[in-house]
Amino acid sequence: MNFLSGIICLCLTWLLIQALHVISRSKAIPKRLPPGPKPFPLIGNLLELGDKPHKSLAKLSEVHGPIMSLKLGQVTTVVISSAAMAKEVLQIHDQHLSNRTIPDALRAHRHDEFSLPWIPVSTRWRNLRRICMEQIFSNKTLDANQAIRHMKVQDLLADTHQSSLKGEAVDVGRAAFKTTLNLLSNTIFSVDLADPNSDTAREYKEIVWNVMKEVGRPNLADYFPVLKKVDPQRVRHRLAVHFGKILELFDRMVSQRLHLREVCGSKTNKDVLDTLLNISEENSEEMDKTKIERLFLKRLVVFYQCIK
Repeated sequence: MNFLSGIICLCLTWLLIQALHVISRSKAIPKRLPPGPKPFPLIGNLLELGDKPHKSLAKLSEVHGPIMSLKLGQVTTVVISSAAMAKEVLQIHDQHLSNRTIPDALRAHRHDEFSLPWIPVSTRWRNLRRICMEQIFSNKTLDANQAIRHMKVQDLLADTHQSSLKGEAVDVGRAAFKTTLNLLSNTIFSVDLADPNSDTAREYKEIVWNVMKEVGRPNLADYFPVLKKVDPQRVRHRLAVHFGKILELFDRMVSQRLHLREVCGSKTNKDVLDTLLNISEENSEEMDKTKIERLFLKRLVVFYQCIK
């Protein structure tokens, strides 16, 4: 019991020292920040966000203007709430403001070091961006996938019609999740990853759902950086487990495609995976197997956030 009490006292003392260090450093380095509500000690403006942050931020912008600063825990955040200011940030000054604060959970499996949205502006960032714009999101690629989009929408309508005939309620969220996941997986791998008849698809769908929950979970480490090493809610740990399973699946699928291409003795270009493998064969430094798998993981994380 005495040992446990000593450990608790040491932890509390360490947290207090770190908090005092952060406070003293913030006072020692004055910053020119936009106007904003006065923050409370330690917790900042977290209480002012409430359970509907978007509405709270809209009300605060009416008082403090289209660009304001908030203190979320110990993290200073600048909020843009007008179209004109958003254009300044996203179009005119995008090169200077493109580096983002990385959520602690997304550092699992070094995801932040490979993912296009999180790596700093650099030669690697420009190469990945060019590949995405020219090979994945180009008008030619989108036009080529029009038939897949049409087919998946028809599948959604057919499932909804069957539920209607049976008098069953339709879970709109899960239906949209299944349709979008199958559309994405067909674009990348030419397979349905939300197919109820496939063991791999069922396993993958469950992992994807768990990732969605962890990515959307509020994490204390994002508001109090001193807690990042501790990972108090174990969010990063759980996400690392899920990312590991997804990367294992991607590794199998990429290896199977490489084996198929070797057996056939020819290059194909039927989906995104084939396109990236062709680039990898032409320039292994620009794109390799690991980068391909990480790029797919990035697209799926973006997919989770869009669905959410």
